This record gives sequence, C-alpha cells and structure tokens, in this order.
Amino acid sequence: LRERRPLEALTPARLETGDAAMSDRRKRRPLPVAVLLSGTGRTLKNINDRVAAGRLDVEVRLVIASTPKATGVRFAGGAPSRVIERRDFSSDEAFSNEVFAACRGAGAELVVLAGWLKLLVIPDDFRNRVVNIHPALIPSFCGKGYFGHHVHQSAIDYGVKLSGCTVHFVDNQYDHGPVILQKAVPVETDDTADTLAARVFEAECEAYPEALQLIAEGRVAVERRRVR
Repeated sequence: LRERRPLEALTPARLETGDAAMSDRRKRRPLPVAVLLSGTGRTLKNINDRVAAGRLDVEVRLVIASTPKATGVRFAGGAPSRVIERRDFSSDEAFSNEVFAACRGAGAELVVLAGWLKLLVIPDDFRNRVVNIHPALIPSFCGKGYFGHHVHQSAIDYGVKLSGCTVHFVDNQYDHGPVILQKAVPVETDDTADTLAARVFEAECEAYPEALQLIAEGRVAVERRRVR
C-alpha cells in the first residue's frame, strides 16, 4: 500500500490543511476499490456520501453482493454490481477465486468489506489490500459468529464500559488481521443491543472513511502485525 506515496508522507510536515490540502486532493488519483456486501449497504452509502462531498479519494469500481437478497446493491450508483453466492462453489477457495477475479477485472487496488458475511481466502496479490470494519474493539467480541447484534448484546452481557469499532486488514481468519484504527464509544447502563449498535455505527461512519483516506494517500505501512 505504501508504494502509492513515499513513507515520508507520514511525517507531520506533510499533513496539509486548507487550500493546499484541497489542491493536493484535486490532483490525487482516486484509489480504485471494490466493495463487498451482504446486507443493506449502509456502509457503501456512507462511502458514496463522503466521495460526493469531496472528503474521500476513492472510486468504487465494482460492488459484489454475497446474496441476491442484499439490498445494498442499490447504492452501487454508476459502478457495476454482481451477485456471487458461496453455495455455487465447491469450496471457500473456489468462491474466493471468483470474487477476486472480478475485483482484478474491475481494476480494484483495494477491496472494502462492507457488511460482508462470508469467509474469504485472500490471494497473495491482495495481501494487506482487503479491509473490514468490525463493530467492537478487536480482540474483544470478534471471530466466527460475532456479527450484527450478536456483537453488541455480547458486550452488554459482559458488562464492558467501552465498545466501539475496529478497521483492520483482512487475513484468512475472521476479524484477525492487523488493526488500522479503532474508535471507542461508551456503553450506557440502560443500553440495548439496538441503542449500542446505533452509537457504534456513528463511530463507524467516521472511522472507515478515515482509514480509507489514509490508505488512499499512501500513508499506511504494515510491519508484521503493526500498522503505521
């Protein structure tokens, strides 16, 4: 990822503001991405809204749904969309091969999981080029079976005082890859899974575009499990 910009871009002196930042943004080539989803597409809508507002330098080249019931494809806009179902393939590897072949064909340099609920086998050329957001502070309340309200109810039942969201690179295990950034939110004493989910989603709407913009600017480097 860091070859998109030199590592020196990480230094505070390169963090531009005001007119200079806007000028640099106009000149920067948007990062081409594929978005994978399994549900309502709220995360894709948030990405599109940030792009339209000039606050996120990505271009959605392709939207893939894991089921024809995924209503989120309606937010594909001008990008092509297709459905690839796991049940049509004999193995996770064969399913993943089809998904990533489609991403390559669209010219995507980054794959963005946006409520995608199927395990992917990451090919070598997409190592550290697949990102996900999880609605908890990894490594808490994550892994197989921890999705949607199951995550938030587990946090409430455990009695934690903080939850939040985690943007991370994806490897071949659920919710296991290197953490890019996290945002925390309080867990109130009268929270339900619904109220906590709403608060965490507000944090997700800030965290995911922030992480994607860092990647688009070439300001992210991965060293083993450490993301700088």
